[in-house]
Amino acid sequence: MRSLWTTYRNSLIAALAAAMLCPLALSAEAAPLNLNYDPDSEVDVELVLAVDISQSMDRDEQEIQRAGYVSALTSEEVLEAIRYGPTGRIAVTYMEWGGAEEQFVVAEWALIKDAVTARAFAAKLAEAPIRHKQRTSIASALKQAVNLIQLNRFNGMRKVIDISGDGPNNQGGRVTEARDEVLTSGVVINGLPLMMKAEKNTWQAMMNLDHYYEDCVIGGPGAFAIPVRSTDAFADAIRMKLVLEIAGISPDGNPLVQKAAARKKVTCSLYD
Repeated sequence: MRSLWTTYRNSLIAALAAAMLCPLALSAEAAPLNLNYDPDSEVDVELVLAVDISQSMDRDEQEIQRAGYVSALTSEEVLEAIRYGPTGRIAVTYMEWGGAEEQFVVAEWALIKDAVTARAFAAKLAEAPIRHKQRTSIASALKQAVNLIQLNRFNGMRKVIDISGDGPNNQGGRVTEARDEVLTSGVVINGLPLMMKAEKNTWQAMMNLDHYYEDCVIGGPGAFAIPVRSTDAFADAIRMKLVLEIAGISPDGNPLVQKAAARKKVTCSLYD
């Protein structure tokens, strides 16, 4: 695992160095002075962590999920990805979601730039109570997530929704319509399909949730999904996903990112 992180760190450094060698060549006439400019609002990425709390997620899985995000956000790999960014700062919020009217912001937008600010944000997650909701509205979660991006005070070079879930959209309208609406705003949607029960749950195994996320949920330049097939792999998957999202680098070659082989496309409206 260490060699994998070393490879991605080197790729990250190279990508960021190349970007820094290409400054914007704007004249004073092309870039008028903005008297309302706030340098504190500049971040490399605005990131919404949209986390499934539907009833199909049992308490153990929810606790593992929450602990995975706490661990990832304070990990050296994620902090290093932040540190090497053009501004060295990201903005993050953590939203849990269930049915159509059930979205809950557990941790408000916060600036993360070092271990201290990362621990402060992670502490809010660790201390928040565990919720359970019955339905699964990916469509509504995406709509609320993009609202959170549009209404915050930050100005990110990239805007990303990181959505995790263990089932298809079953409430709140067509998931593809919600996805497409989000994409028109320039936001990228990445996915974390949770398939920990697939080996013992015939229904979940037949559903091919990873294919569903690829075809119906994720979208935008460089969008990707990382399936989580065991509780043991959860923390590593979240950490790798955050590093890729923060760095804005391609997941090509990452063994945790599985691209779909030639197959029949999922009927996205089947569960809507």
